[in-house]
Amino acid sequence: MPKTWVVVPTCLPTIVRRCHACGSERFRANGKFRVNANHKLLDAWLLALCTVCGDTTKLTVFERINVRSVRRELLGRLHHNDPRLAAELLQDPVVRRRNRIALDWDDAWRLDTGGPDDPGNVAIDVVVRFAARIPLRPVRLIAEGLGLSRAEVERLVAEENLISAVRLGGKRSGDFAFTLRR
Repeated sequence: MPKTWVVVPTCLPTIVRRCHACGSERFRANGKFRVNANHKLLDAWLLALCTVCGDTTKLTVFERINVRSVRRELLGRLHHNDPRLAAELLQDPVVRRRNRIALDWDDAWRLDTGGPDDPGNVAIDVVVRFAARIPLRPVRLIAEGLGLSRAEVERLVAEENLISAVRLGGKRSGDFAFTLRR
């Protein structure tokens, strides 16, 4: 039976965008929103603070949209500064493209492996699941999950003792599986 590992976000990722005040390129979203109504039109922004100077930037969620076209549930989440909504919006490619931002997931995730492996196993089948779309290198995940160095994992791949249906080079943000032969 395959073992399941889960990549879980621990906090919101760092936003990569140039600060107009100090020139830094890192912002931290804290889940706060600003909603502004002008007659029947509504604007909404996700607020983020520069990690160096603390200057605030506004990431556009929507602008000049008719109030009646916004679902009540969404409007309530915006008004109550729902941190899960902030995470969803940062994952949304339309919001990222509109605001010209990138996400840095360093130190914003953890790998839950479900405990140590049985050393008597001849082969280990592992399914890696992503709770959020976090782009990571599979070799890094496997190294962390097995307690090996990345060089050792790459050696296992080269010796064909670590096999997968997906390419283990590059980054992935979707589920995959691999088998380790011992």
